Order: sequence, then C-alpha cells, then structure tokens
Amino acid sequence: MDICSKCGNPNIVIKRKASGQALCQDCFIESIEKKVIKTIKKENLLQKGDKVMVALSGGKDSVATLEILNSYVERHFIELCACTIDEGIKGYRQEGVDIAKRHAKRLGIEHQILSFKDAFDIDLDEIMNVPDHRGACTYCGVFRRWLINRAARDMGATKIATGHNLDDEAEAIIMNYLEGNIGNLVKIGPITESKSELFTPKIKPLREIPEREVGLYALSKGLEIHLDGCPYAQQSFRMEVGNVLKDLTPEHPTIMYSTLRGFDKMRPVIREELTEPFEFDRCEICGEPSSNKVCRACTFLKELGHSPNLDYF
Repeated sequence: MDICSKCGNPNIVIKRKASGQALCQDCFIESIEKKVIKTIKKENLLQKGDKVMVALSGGKDSVATLEILNSYVERHFIELCACTIDEGIKGYRQEGVDIAKRHAKRLGIEHQILSFKDAFDIDLDEIMNVPDHRGACTYCGVFRRWLINRAARDMGATKIATGHNLDDEAEAIIMNYLEGNIGNLVKIGPITESKSELFTPKIKPLREIPEREVGLYALSKGLEIHLDGCPYAQQSFRMEVGNVLKDLTPEHPTIMYSTLRGFDKMRPVIREELTEPFEFDRCEICGEPSSNKVCRACTFLKELGHSPNLDYF
C-alpha cells in the first residue's frame, strides 16, 4: 500500500508517475504552492508593490492562480484585482462569471466584468453565425487580450496574471512550431513584455504545473470552480495538439516537462534572432499596442462589420 512520500499518511490523493512520488492531500497542496512560488522567484514574476490583475474566468486555472497569489497579498507584498470576460456563449459562460464574482467578493478585491457584446457590439455566438468566419478560438483569443489589456490599464495594474498551466504551454509550443508561427513562438514564456507603455506585462505562475494537478489542487482546497469546458474548444487545432500530447503522456510521463524545458533553453536565442522590430507603436483605430498599422482586433472587427466601443472604459 502506498503512503505519502513526505509524511507517511496512508490517505493518498496522487501518485506522480514521472517521479514515483505519492502524496496525501495536505502535502500535495503544499507541493503545488511551493512549486508556484519557486517559479515566481526563479522568473522574477512579482516585485513588491505590484498590483496584479488576475484574468479570472472562474475555471480551475484562474481560480488556483488567484488563490495562490492571494498569499502574497496576505504578506502585504502585492495588491490583487481581477477581470472576467463574458464572451457571450449561451449556456456556458454565465456560471463561470458568477463563480468569479463570488471569489472576488470572498477575497474583497476589485473586480471588473467586461463583455464582447458591450465592447464590440457582437458576441462569440453571433460571430459563429457569420459565414466564412475564422474560428471561435481565433476571435476569442484576440478580443480577450484586447479587453484584458485595456482593463489592466483602467485598474492601474502593473502585471496581468493568467492561469496558463504546463499543458497549455506545451500545446502552444508544439502548435506554433507546427504552424510555423514564429511571431507567437517568440512570445511564449513565463512573462510577456513589450516596449510599448500601453502594454501591461503578462505573467504565468502556473506554467510548470500539469493541468490535472491544477484541477486536483482546486478540489483539494475546496475551491468553487467552473468545470464545464468551452463548447467551441473542441473545434480548435490546439485541442487536437493537446490530445496528441495527452495520448503520449501515459508512456512518456515527462513529455510535457521536456517540451517546456527544451523550449526554455532555446528561448533566449529565439527571441534574439527572430523578434521582429515594431514597424508601428499603436493601432490607428483603437490606439492599442500594435506592430502593424491596424491591430488584429480591429482587423477582425472590420471584417465582421463592427468596430470597438472606445468609450466602454
């Protein structure tokens, strides 16, 4: 019978195949929090006095990020606030929004809820009814980033924390490599920065935590989370890549770690050699940071016959 590798407790919640380590609930929670704190220190993700805005969807990843970062608030090291995006997905999004509200209220932090409909006069469900659309994830990612960056400035945040986990990072590395998308490959890492003063740096405290362990952490801590997956995600190339990696994991339990570690070793060279200089500083339509004359959000909105509501904030 397995017992906890750290304390000898016979009540095991996880046995890590990659390391053979077995952990009880308390030791598992402690291991996750220590690993995230180690990532934050190693990558210098936080500085004293930072105001960190968590991109809070209500799902396991963002709720776990909020919970762990709140320990820094308790030590008076940072401030926290949160932003939730309502993409307009009927039968799916509202539950996550409500859960996000309750977590923000529980922790007593400033919280904004922003919607595609109010910002762009069209929501994701409506976009999916437009003929020859580009796919839900393409629009969603671009529009969410546009809103989150504006919200961060509006709330005076110095950092944006997202809930990207190890699976997300490995998928992004493989996906962008297969697509030959050098522009996105250059941006992958623990922190995303820009020379533009309008861009708030994004940090990924959970990038070394496997997805299933993030979920187990949230459940072990008794955190309320939105368990449903996005109905549009099944159509994405990212999901296909993720399924391939998950199929390989049982026989190759360290594959996602090795994907991330290998990429991180190459990352400095990739950034130095392949980062393209900005031709422009900001979008001529919305004023947001952009390496082109018109940003991707405004390009997509123009195709859809819409434009951003610049008075939304």
